[in-house]
Amino acid sequence: MKKNEFKEFKSKPLAELERAIADLEEKGAVLKLDVASGKIKSLKELRAVRKSIAQINTLITQKSAIARQDK
Repeated sequence: MKKNEFKEFKSKPLAELERAIADLEEKGAVLKLDVASGKIKSLKELRAVRKSIAQINTLITQKSAIARQDK
């Protein structure tokens, strides 16, 4: 995920972030199958998907903590 994409995700609501994670997890599953079957030799794209999922999960955790503090 590029920096400008990450900035866009920061402003999105939790539901949209969770949807993005679901989409990325599906893409990651397809990539894993492609790697296992030999269609893809480079793991760069798979690593990028996993990194994006981790970054979005971090945003969700931060937004949840802020929401709990506001209550």
